[in-house]
Amino acid sequence: MGPYYYRVNRIDGDYAYLVRTDIDDEDEMIVAMALLPQDIDLGTNLKWENLVYTIC
Repeated sequence: MGPYYYRVNRIDGDYAYLVRTDIDDEDEMIVAMALLPQDIDLGTNLKWENLVYTIC
């Protein structure tokens, strides 16, 4: 499954709002911070593959 690429658009408490960067889609997706790598910040690029997010 995947890979799909995202950018951290904003962080609000325990949730991060991601935007896909591998397609032309500006809709935000909400993801719990517990599912993301600890070192993320605004603008961090992520790869989602096989149900796992990694920083790329």
